[in-house]
Amino acid sequence: MLSRLGVLDWIRIGLLALGLAFVASGLLPLERAVEELDGIWPLMIFLVGVIVLAELTKEAQVFDVLAARMAVVARGSNLALFLLCVAFASLVTIFLNLDTTAVLLTPVMLALAPRAGVAALPLAMSTIWLANTASLLLPVSNLTNLLGMEKINLSTREFAGHMWTAQLAAIAVTMVFLWVFYWRGHERYTPPRLEPAADRVLFWAASAACALFIGALLLEVPVSVAAPVSAAIVVVAFFVRDREKLAWSLVPWQLLIFVTGLFLVVPTLSAHGLSAVMSWLLGEAQDPYRVAFVGAGLANAINNLPAYTALESVVTDPLALLVGVNVGPVVTPWASLATLLWFESCARHGVRVPMGRFVLTGIGLAVAGIAASVAALTLTSG
Repeated sequence: MLSRLGVLDWIRIGLLALGLAFVASGLLPLERAVEELDGIWPLMIFLVGVIVLAELTKEAQVFDVLAARMAVVARGSNLALFLLCVAFASLVTIFLNLDTTAVLLTPVMLALAPRAGVAALPLAMSTIWLANTASLLLPVSNLTNLLGMEKINLSTREFAGHMWTAQLAAIAVTMVFLWVFYWRGHERYTPPRLEPAADRVLFWAASAACALFIGALLLEVPVSVAAPVSAAIVVVAFFVRDREKLAWSLVPWQLLIFVTGLFLVVPTLSAHGLSAVMSWLLGEAQDPYRVAFVGAGLANAINNLPAYTALESVVTDPLALLVGVNVGPVVTPWASLATLLWFESCARHGVRVPMGRFVLTGIGLAVAGIAASVAALTLTSG
C-alpha cells in the first residue's frame, strides 16, 4: 500500500503529522484543536458524499453520454462545441464542485478528443480553468466557499445573490481567454457516434441522484445531508447492479487528511505570527481589489485552501477574498487541489501541457478575471 502512495499523498500525510505534532507539543492547545475539528465535521460528511456521488456517476457513464451527445449536438462546429464545453464544465463545477470537474470530467473530455478528432489541449484547458473560475456561485462549488460560510453568515440563496455577477464576469473572461489562446483556429470535427450507457438502470439512478442533489441545494437543504443522501441512492443502485465498483477507494481519504491537517496547522501558525503578516499584506483599508489579488498571489504560492484559511481570520471582506482564491489559482500547478489533480490526469492520458504557455496565459486570466469579478461584486454589493 505504501508503495502506491504518490508525492501528493505524502504531502497530505506530512501536513496531518505536522498538525498532530503542534497539538502534542502544546503549540496548539488541545481544546482549540478539538474546537477546530468539531466545526468541520459537516464539511467532511459533504466531501465524502459528493465525491462518492461524482465517482459513481462517472462509473454509470452519465458524463460520457453527456459529453458525446454534446459533441453530436455541436454538429462539427468548433464554436458550438466550445460553447457547450463551457456550459458543461461550468455547470458541473457550480453544482458538483471544482474537484469533480478536474478529476472526473477531465478524463471524459480527453477521451472525447480522439473520438471526435479534435485537439485534446483546448478541452483540457477548458475543464481546469472553469473548474477554478466557475466555482464562485454556490457554497458547494468550492471548498473555500464552504469554509467561509460561517464567517460570511449568508444562506445559499443570499450567497448566490451576492456572487452571481462576479461569477458571470469570471466565466465571461475565461471564455475570452480560452477562445483566443486555445480554441481559435481549429478546424471542424467529425461528430462521434452515440453509444448508449452499458447499464441503463445505473445511468438513470445516477442521473436522478444528481438531480436530487441539485434540487436539494436549491431548496437550501444542508450540504451535509444532501450529499450523503444523494450518494446513498447511487450506492444502493450499484450494490444491486454492479457491487464490484463499490470499494473503499471511493472514499476521498487523501482530501480528508489534507483538510484535517490544514485545520491544525494554519490556526497554530496564525497564533504565532502569521495573522500579523497577513494583516500587513492586506493593509489597513483592505481595498477589495487588494484583498482579492493578495488571496490569489498567496494561493498560487502555497495553494488556495491554506491561503484562504490564513487570510480569513484577518480579512473584513471575505467575498472579495473568495474571488481571489477561487478565480486566481490558474497560474501555478499547485495553486489548487483541482489543478494538481488535473495535471496528474493529463499526464496519465499522455496530454502534454506547455508549462510556459500555461503560466503566461494563466497570469493574464487571473489578472483580468479577478479585476472583472471584483468590479462586478462591488456593483452588486453596492
